[in-house]
Amino acid sequence: MTATRPPGAPDRDALAARFGPRRADLAVRARTAGDPLADAVVAEIRAAGREGGRALTAALQRGIRDGLASLTGPSPALAALLTSAESVPAGTDPAILDTGIRPMFTAPPAVHTLSLSAGALLRTYGSPSIAVLLGTTGRLVESAERRLTETGTWLLAATLPGGMRPGSPGYVGTLQVRMLHAHMRVLARDRGLDEALHGTPVNQVDLVRTWLDFTLVSMRAEATIGFGLTPAETTEVYACWQLLAHQLGIDPELVRDVTSHADAEELDALVTAVTGPPAPESRALAGALIGAVAALLVQPLRLPVPQGRRLLQALARRFHGAAVTTGLGLRRSPGWEVAVAVLGRVIAVQRRWVRRSPASLEAARVRNIAATRALLTEDRGGPSLFETHGA
Repeated sequence: MTATRPPGAPDRDALAARFGPRRADLAVRARTAGDPLADAVVAEIRAAGREGGRALTAALQRGIRDGLASLTGPSPALAALLTSAESVPAGTDPAILDTGIRPMFTAPPAVHTLSLSAGALLRTYGSPSIAVLLGTTGRLVESAERRLTETGTWLLAATLPGGMRPGSPGYVGTLQVRMLHAHMRVLARDRGLDEALHGTPVNQVDLVRTWLDFTLVSMRAEATIGFGLTPAETTEVYACWQLLAHQLGIDPELVRDVTSHADAEELDALVTAVTGPPAPESRALAGALIGAVAALLVQPLRLPVPQGRRLLQALARRFHGAAVTTGLGLRRSPGWEVAVAVLGRVIAVQRRWVRRSPASLEAARVRNIAATRALLTEDRGGPSLFETHGA
């Protein structure tokens, strides 16, 4: 069986021996599965011709913004997508639609931007299928800063109170990300992506890996610099991300049992087992990301770009360890590594003092939510994603 599997395909028997037959089969299927609801909408748009496709695209955008009820005679695929996206999965507390991811806002937005860039996105780029896809579709090095800004804006908007409610800016951004993935699948196939080697473009393994990067990896990264969460807060974050997974088109069978870091680590081990080593495109993406973020740090931190790079390399090493950062071609910055470690200990002590007073913690949360909303205003002269607010 192993000898006849396609190049790059996972060894199902080896996976079964390590993770059990059910999870092995789930991982193998996930590698070749896209997002049926979103993919069906794109197929309708492409089949409708130029004018029909424009009309369907306009209806899609209106439905995302104003809801399925705003559409007259929606196409079958569009109706199915919006019906699902506007629903709350069984077992999900509907209150999440209003509360957002509350524990996230115990830290200022700049912390999340650092964990997004040197944490989540850097780890995501280590996936060869994701990195090669970005190269195939023309969104590689030259789009690093834009991709960071777009992802950061979406993440902050979606996690705010009310951000997952249909029609909100966060929800609209989530559905647009989902449709972007569906269009990228088609584009990658048109450009000849090797699916035998990399699996379906933006497949369920890719989606789950990114989901883990925004949850497990980001929370662990923030904890290493002093912004850790309690076990109860961690459970709340995973519960909120279950709803975001639903809205993003992630197969619930893959993530529904994840309620803690221990659960997430088990899933991450499975995902890692069917993900190959970093591709050359991974290292190109990592270098471009570090350079883009270093440029953004110049004004708020008054750090020259070379020093900003060293800081980010030190953060990346603290977040991911030596093996990951070396594999991505990032250099060591010993002086900055010591400084980051010391600062993390200082912040952790300060956080413990804040946590002794529920009123102080709630006041910090309110400030950080207000700061996040300020970042998302349309005033381009406002604060940058890296400006520090709150406690």
